[in-house]
Amino acid sequence: MASSLLCSITIRSLLVLLLHLSSLSNYLAAKHNQHGYHRHRSHNHSPTSNQRLHQAYIALQAWRRVIYSDPNNFTTNWVGPDVCSYKGIYCATATDDPKIRVVAGIDLNFADIAGFLPNELGLLSDLALIHLNSNRLCGIIPQSLTNLSLLYELDVSNNRFVGPFPSVVLSLPMLTYLDLRYNEFEGPLPPQLFQKKIDAIFINNNRFTSAVPAFLGGTSASVVVIANNNFKGCLPPSIANLADTLEELLLINTSLTGCLPPEVGYLYKLRVLDVSHNKIVGPIPYSLSGLAHLEQLNLAHNLMTGIVPQGVCILPNLANFTFSYNFFCEEEGICMNLTSKGIKYDDRRNCLPEKPLQRSQKECNDTLEHPVDCFQECCIASEGGGAFGRATPFAPALVPAATPLLSPFLAPSFP
Repeated sequence: MASSLLCSITIRSLLVLLLHLSSLSNYLAAKHNQHGYHRHRSHNHSPTSNQRLHQAYIALQAWRRVIYSDPNNFTTNWVGPDVCSYKGIYCATATDDPKIRVVAGIDLNFADIAGFLPNELGLLSDLALIHLNSNRLCGIIPQSLTNLSLLYELDVSNNRFVGPFPSVVLSLPMLTYLDLRYNEFEGPLPPQLFQKKIDAIFINNNRFTSAVPAFLGGTSASVVVIANNNFKGCLPPSIANLADTLEELLLINTSLTGCLPPEVGYLYKLRVLDVSHNKIVGPIPYSLSGLAHLEQLNLAHNLMTGIVPQGVCILPNLANFTFSYNFFCEEEGICMNLTSKGIKYDDRRNCLPEKPLQRSQKECNDTLEHPVDCFQECCIASEGGGAFGRATPFAPALVPAATPLLSPFLAPSFP
């Protein structure tokens, strides 16, 4: 499901240079006029007389000087002032002046370039997209990128970037697609990330720590992937603030503890939920029975107990249900025979009587003799907005009272 979204985003990227830039022309004209960016600019198409292309030339030459390895010769033709002819550099008509061209996109995906990003990239103020997937770029994301007020897509995945979460991301007003996965970013995630109007957030496979931050509201994310990091604590009940947009939530191997909050059942548009390979305890919240659009549910490799509720097993669109390597002791109703519904499932290594490949009686007794009360369970969370979280019991979700609990009605393809 997430891979199909990535395909659509890739196709959409080809249209960004034309459609997105033109739709924002009024906004940007006002912004450039306000700051006096083009008061003395020539309208001649010549690269030497176009101040913005000259700025791009300065930026790209500075970048070329700090590229240490380019085995596929992507930057070999980065010579001379005609930057629109450079490989991987895409020009388009300026949003605020149809008589000139500007550098609107950089696409160096899979170039295998080694080097870093210089501060001069902040001169490329007309950029709408930056695609740098699968290179050997290192260092930090320069703060000068805050000048890229048009940036729509930022993909620096599968590189060697380091440092804390790049705070410059929070200052990009038009950012809609963010992909930081497969790098070496570390430290806590800022809660402000989930207040931005970003459609897709991929931050998996880094070294982020602390608690999963509170979802303060304001985001329009349809996909959130924060798997394979070093978080701790519980999934904040404020996840419900993403109810109006979230379709895919992947929290694989993030060291989550505590109970799965019932507020997950507020995510009525959810199609994929994967919280596998964590330390989640307690039962499956019955509120998940309201996720009518849910297609894939993965709870495997946790410490969950209790009954597998029939309400989840009869979800109309459920196609894959994995709850292996837990301590469930009973499957309710149709859950005992999901094959009859055409649902792919995996119930191995639980405590289900008369089912094959289950845990030993001793393993089951050791866990089931100490049941978890989720109403009393506390965990490390950051609902208060603190960077490092605090012990807090599960609390009511920070959502409008009118949001229904029950709707009436796998991971991205990594490079």
